[in-house]
Amino acid sequence: MLKMRKTILSLCLAASCLLIFSQLEAQSGKNAIRTVIIDPGHGGKDPGARGLFSTEAQVALEISRKLGKALEAEFPQIKFLYTRTEDVLPGNARTVAEGLRARAEFANQSRGDLFISIHLNATGQRAGGWYAKRVVGHKPKVVYVGKGRKRKKKTIQQPIYESYYVKNTRVGTETYIWAADRSDDKSAYIDVEDESGEDSTAVDVNNILDLNSPEAKIRAQLYTKYFFKNSAQLASYVEEEFAKEGRQSFGVKQRNNKGIWVLQATGMPSILVETGFITNKEEEEYLNSDKGQQEVVETVVNAFRRYKSELENARHSQKATPGK
Repeated sequence: MLKMRKTILSLCLAASCLLIFSQLEAQSGKNAIRTVIIDPGHGGKDPGARGLFSTEAQVALEISRKLGKALEAEFPQIKFLYTRTEDVLPGNARTVAEGLRARAEFANQSRGDLFISIHLNATGQRAGGWYAKRVVGHKPKVVYVGKGRKRKKKTIQQPIYESYYVKNTRVGTETYIWAADRSDDKSAYIDVEDESGEDSTAVDVNNILDLNSPEAKIRAQLYTKYFFKNSAQLASYVEEEFAKEGRQSFGVKQRNNKGIWVLQATGMPSILVETGFITNKEEEEYLNSDKGQQEVVETVVNAFRRYKSELENARHSQKATPGK
């Protein structure tokens, strides 16, 4: 009897997996992307990284607005939504933590198919550069050591220091996806729809989305893997496009152990684009210029176009493959 129950459970799980895979395949093809969330990083009381004359929040908002306009012009059938359009924290939040929650909640409640967060990077040192010291020689110096009768003179070699200017030279781009070791966190925010567009929880007569059921866990794991794959694909396209433009690319990154919370809290493929180092004088000037911002926008649009085409062609390619 127990063996029969295990067999039935295994068959049910297998059927559930096939259903989920068919849903994922159905999401590929025409109109695979209906809603995109554009997230300008930081904002308001959270300026982010600081350059010599600008802030990350300010520049990220300018790039995000231009990105949205360019995407809307080329893809009018897609809805592009912003987590903020002014220099405030999303949702007029009072704290940075509330702002992060507002970003994720907005994306999830809007049923986004993709989340793109725009940021600028920093090295942790002073923007532009800083003064440091180095030893350039030594000179003799007499000092006294010991106490009382044991006190005596001693000659030591005292370092001679020279101040010099260190330029903040770090430049380049990198795109983050959520950390693989945080996939359980991602699973908790995934809310899928069926092919009719209805909320799955509303039509789930078998209650397979019970969070404690094996089916629900499998569903969340499969969607998480699917979203992770798509996030990595888009992130790779973004960095490839940056490299084509001659920008220094540090590739696709994950922030393991800590992760990036907003990427893990959005139930959709999600990336965070570090468009350059605001702490480098020349790169800050570039990212504040119309030319630089337009090139960043074109890079992300090119990557998005490739990503959208990949999703739309996936199902067709599967059907066209012999034996499929």
